[in-house]
Amino acid sequence: MGHMSEEMTKERVASIAWWPKLEKELGEYINTCERCQKENRKHGKKYGLLQHIEEPKHPWETININWVTGIVPGGKEN
Repeated sequence: MGHMSEEMTKERVASIAWWPKLEKELGEYINTCERCQKENRKHGKKYGLLQHIEEPKHPWETININWVTGIVPGGKEN
């Protein structure tokens, strides 16, 4: 079925199947699905927070860039 929003997943499953507690059980499954948690913006890691970076095994395997925006120009005392 693919990985889509929780609402779309529930609608799609409900169109082909039904069982007691369908919505509750699907919600629990979606909230514990590792792929969904990583890929969905709603549940995935937020932008701007410090995140652990795995140590690369080879040179240039990983390149990290930090973006700094919104810096207010300082006054004379800076």
